[in-house]
Amino acid sequence: MMAMTLYGYTDGASRGNPGPAACAFLLRDQEGRLLAKEALVLGTRTNNEAEYHAVIEALRKAGSFASRNVVIYSDSQLVVRQLRGEYQVRKPHLRELHGVAKDLERSFLSVEYRSVGRDDPWITMADRLCNEALDSANA
Repeated sequence: MMAMTLYGYTDGASRGNPGPAACAFLLRDQEGRLLAKEALVLGTRTNNEAEYHAVIEALRKAGSFASRNVVIYSDSQLVVRQLRGEYQVRKPHLRELHGVAKDLERSFLSVEYRSVGRDDPWITMADRLCNEALDSANA
């Protein structure tokens, strides 16, 4: 039996950078079925911190499924390239979040990070979830 692959679409938003922030993710299976979606209000964070939190939450949720392989899509080139090991993580607050993501990777056979444009329909949905969470937190 082939190992199931999950696909996570992540987004983080910060109004002010740093400012009120939220993160969101959607998980789908190989057939395109939506398995989970979540948004979290994070308090005051930078945009890059929010993007990392989105990846971390997606990996945590993916761990609750019988999945061995995960592909994470993000429109944050910085986060994708840092998690792939292509860019160094210089800022201490990002280094800590990077470490959390790397620890979560260990529970999977493989984790891939792919950079996609903001116009990807799944990223657009994650972005909408972020903004709805921020709007409701400030209402």
